[in-house]
Amino acid sequence: MSRWKVLPAELDPRVRQLVVRLRRLKDHSGLSIRQLAARTGYSAKSWERYLGARSLPPAEALKALALVCGEDPTRLLALREVAAEGWTATPEQPPVAGRLPSPETPRSPERRALRIALVAGSVTLVLAVSSAVLVTVRIMNADNTGSPTTTARSATPLPAPTAAPPYSCRIQQSDGRWYAGNSRTQQENLAVGNTGPDVAEAQCLLRRAGISPGGIDGIFGPLTEHAVKAFQKQSGLVVDGMVGPHTWKALRG
Repeated sequence: MSRWKVLPAELDPRVRQLVVRLRRLKDHSGLSIRQLAARTGYSAKSWERYLGARSLPPAEALKALALVCGEDPTRLLALREVAAEGWTATPEQPPVAGRLPSPETPRSPERRALRIALVAGSVTLVLAVSSAVLVTVRIMNADNTGSPTTTARSATPLPAPTAAPPYSCRIQQSDGRWYAGNSRTQQENLAVGNTGPDVAEAQCLLRRAGISPGGIDGIFGPLTEHAVKAFQKQSGLVVDGMVGPHTWKALRG
């Protein structure tokens, strides 16, 4: 068991709790300071400072110690976070572990002026941010209520949405084949996702055959696919829901 130097009476209790815990872990490990340094990667002098409450150990050092001692680092890190609050020093004295500023020690005029300047700067920054937010909110509200700015923007004509090309079914027969006036293809392969006059042609011919594909919109969707399958079944073709050469031949027949 190591014979530790007595900790200062004025040591902050939060710091004392951390240092006592570190000393116990070191004792239970059975390692010397040098062995602990070799295992953790932190020098022996560093561990003498940490265990003597002369400096606050970094979080990585505590993790390394916990790993060596088989300890959960979570508790050590929590103790360190609490101890860090007590690891301060008075303005006139060098930093000492855990020593709190003496309440009767007056602050120097320079520190008081610096504190006032920092507070004033913070207030100015908060006011500037608040003003910017207020202006933004007013602009948004004005836009929603139809302000002159909104009116000017709304006066600019917007491009008209592109409408789907109109298709119609002008059924007529030529050379023994039926056509609807949109396309004369007999080979184009069509399936779900295709669009255009070839699809509109197939839709018109499906309707001529007594099977509704939905609207004549030139879009090969689920309704058109269902109509194609019904037509293929009716015509004795392979039912795959796609319009190929054999389906075209039957549609135009």
